[in-house]
Amino acid sequence: MTIAPAARAAGAEKDKDPAVIRSLIFVRDRGIFVLWALLLIAFSIWASPYFASVDNAILIANAAAITAIFAAGVAVGIIGGALDLSIPGTAALAGCVCGWLITHGTPTWLSIVAALALGAVVGVINGLITLRGFNPIIVTIGTLSAMSGLAAVIVGGYTIPGLDSLTFMGTQRYLGVPAPVWIVAALFAAGTVFLTRTRDGIRMMAVGGNPEAVRRSGIHSNRYKVLGFVISGFCAALGGLVTTALVTEANPAASPGIIFNALTAVALAGVSLAGGRGSLPRVLVGALILGTISNALTLKGIQPYWATAVTGVLLLGSLALEKWVSTTVSRRLVLSAHASTHTGTR
Repeated sequence: MTIAPAARAAGAEKDKDPAVIRSLIFVRDRGIFVLWALLLIAFSIWASPYFASVDNAILIANAAAITAIFAAGVAVGIIGGALDLSIPGTAALAGCVCGWLITHGTPTWLSIVAALALGAVVGVINGLITLRGFNPIIVTIGTLSAMSGLAAVIVGGYTIPGLDSLTFMGTQRYLGVPAPVWIVAALFAAGTVFLTRTRDGIRMMAVGGNPEAVRRSGIHSNRYKVLGFVISGFCAALGGLVTTALVTEANPAASPGIIFNALTAVALAGVSLAGGRGSLPRVLVGALILGTISNALTLKGIQPYWATAVTGVLLLGSLALEKWVSTTVSRRLVLSAHASTHTGTR
């Protein structure tokens, strides 16, 4: 008894599908680590001997810290099914509130706590408004404008200089490592444990992936949607405080570059904009890639706007790759299931 050539070909193709799917998933989930490794090798050769040094590595980590903090907030929001674009406004408001409180005699620690709590409150507001059926993007754009205006009102449209009491979380170094790097390490460690090891974190990811299914299972999905906004607002406030600490002044201006860089890091990390899937360690590497590129170009004396151009290209490329990988994996899984069914009924 012989097997027809067409059947043998179909069987061979079916055997290849799992390997191809695993390869594509590896590219989606681990490709960013490979990309960063290749960039480090290439820049170590191209920008030798200054790039490949401990001091420069610390500079890259410090430069990427701000982007990483904001990217963490954006990523958690997206994973939970809520894209928060109000982050620049929340950051400006938190910095200005903290600066105003310090200059009016409030203890530094209490000013920081108040600013972080304010960020969480902004997240609650965003979440509750969104639950009324409004588009999260439109809601957070409105909040961005409102928070930016409120920050300007608080400081009278001027910056608040001389906030030297915040240097402990800005320019101060501990064991030779800048304070922002330690803050990022603590934030991402806590965030990763929360998303992967706690019930609320796992449920929030499930809500981001399929809120209707979660609701039907008896879980209050609205609670976790709001939680995503709260974490995003907290990270935005933290990023605003670290930025204020680095320059020792509070600025009411909401920089659009904040959300652009954060979204780029998140997209590079392969966080699905549809929600429900993502990894904070990959987001951290995404921020480090942006810092690495900017640092290498600076060492070579290339104008900063080239780094912006490269960042934009990376953003478009990562979105295209994410869509292609997701579409290809889905198509191959469907074809594989169809082939299995067809083979079983013969």
